[in-house]
Amino acid sequence: MTVSIGTPLTSTATRALLLGSGELGKEVAIELSRLGVEVVAVDRYADAPAMQVAHRAHVIDMLDPDALRGLIALERPQLIIPEIEAIATSVLAEVEAAGDATVIPTARATMLTMDREGIRRLAAEELGLPTSPFWFVDTLDGLRDAVSEVGLPCVVKPVMSSSGKGQSVIRSLEDVEKAWTYAAEGGRAGGTRVIVEGFVDFDYEITQLTVRHEGGTTFLAPIGHVQVDGDYRESWQPQPMSDAARGRAQEIAGAVTGALGGRGVFGVELFVRGDEVLFNEVSPRPHDTGLVTLAAYDRSEFALHARAVLGLPVEAAFLGPSASCAVLAEGSGVPVFSGVDDALAEPHTDVRLFGKPRVDGRRRVAVAVARAGSVDEARERARAAAGALRVDLV
Repeated sequence: MTVSIGTPLTSTATRALLLGSGELGKEVAIELSRLGVEVVAVDRYADAPAMQVAHRAHVIDMLDPDALRGLIALERPQLIIPEIEAIATSVLAEVEAAGDATVIPTARATMLTMDREGIRRLAAEELGLPTSPFWFVDTLDGLRDAVSEVGLPCVVKPVMSSSGKGQSVIRSLEDVEKAWTYAAEGGRAGGTRVIVEGFVDFDYEITQLTVRHEGGTTFLAPIGHVQVDGDYRESWQPQPMSDAARGRAQEIAGAVTGALGGRGVFGVELFVRGDEVLFNEVSPRPHDTGLVTLAAYDRSEFALHARAVLGLPVEAAFLGPSASCAVLAEGSGVPVFSGVDDALAEPHTDVRLFGKPRVDGRRRVAVAVARAGSVDEARERARAAAGALRVDLV
């Protein structure tokens, strides 16, 4: 197959519509632009990170089918690349069925992974993959029944949310009502349907980045990570694993991504207990824990995603043990960074300042990445770089 790419802002342009323009979308936009793609960034708020590097930007409610349909008709992209879950996926299915654009990875994959119910049922019921025990409920009484069946402790999550929003652990029956309210407040797209998961006593959890491309499927080194309240804080690569566990992780990731189909990077989240591996979730796009690939590989997950979706050859060389550490800001105001010189003082250390236009509450605003002779040393170096960054909200 011969791949042709036009020139941005001309009638020949190869145009990509990026639905979601956060920090991960920003890196994807940069990599697509490097390959000559005209990038149109979309989000629900103005001046989002990817909008700052895209050729054009639009602010719409992506859950509004008419608004999304109208934007696609206006921009006429060849590629539609969802970067978040909160999208009117029925419109993507319409566009794909009409042959008007290629949805990455596919409209079906986007629909299935938009909420935890679709992907969990695919993995457990259709593919027969091992998962934690789970129930789906949409009432408070249903949650009480599910908790009694699953047992304590258990985890409650909205079927549609991200970055740990609405997620909590129920440790006693007194926690049930509070968990229900928190899940309802944290879920996206309205509704109060939640998943109740039995607690898994795992040794560690990983992200298995999986790249589906024209030449087949490529697995990157397993990524270990730390989450706080369901939100990523640190990641490192490679996570030490037994050969059996590593092979099983790739087998499960290959099965899930093969069932979803299409091209691009998938972040497959897995629990590991000894040689046993359990499926947790999958994102059909670059993963926040995969920010570590900015240091670990000669081509990051974002560069690989861009190549894969364009039908270009995919290859990546592992450079050495690496780590990432998120930088948070809390309060209200516009982030202003200092100490960037101190953060970059160590060799093989880098930072990404996301460019989020405002913080209200607690948000990730930057990340530090580092490479070293061992994972432990890389983690120390990334933490030190992150700690050197000072964030004032003005």
